[in-house]
Amino acid sequence: MRLIFTRICIAAVMLCCKLAFAQVSASDSLYHSLGGKAGISALTADMVARVKQDPHLGPFFKDINKGYLAEQLTDQLCVVAGGPCKYEGASMKDAHADFAIHKRDFNALVEALQASMRAQNISFGVQNALLARLAPMHRDIITRP
Repeated sequence: MRLIFTRICIAAVMLCCKLAFAQVSASDSLYHSLGGKAGISALTADMVARVKQDPHLGPFFKDINKGYLAEQLTDQLCVVAGGPCKYEGASMKDAHADFAIHKRDFNALVEALQASMRAQNISFGVQNALLARLAPMHRDIITRP
């Protein structure tokens, strides 16, 4: 009886370990699909260059240091993608509170991100997965109807 109990306990522990590993793997699979921190960094560098040069979006970013912006976006996207990074910047609500950001402005930024993802050869499925995780942020970013 004791041997059966021991085997059941071992099996339960092994199952729990397997389930925990599966959850960790699932949560960081987007991070890996984006190429890890290096891939996300390349993505954000491309995106920052696009938005700084864009006639519509550029004015929102004119006073923000390009390197700082890329670093903050890299950390944030890394966290959103399930990576091991830490984002220590302002909340989205606080960061955007002083801007008159309309839905059209937010959509233009999303289009810039999509263009950057295409330029980085990120698959359509991975693009959609990242956008789905970022979408709820619109509530804190759009400050004007």
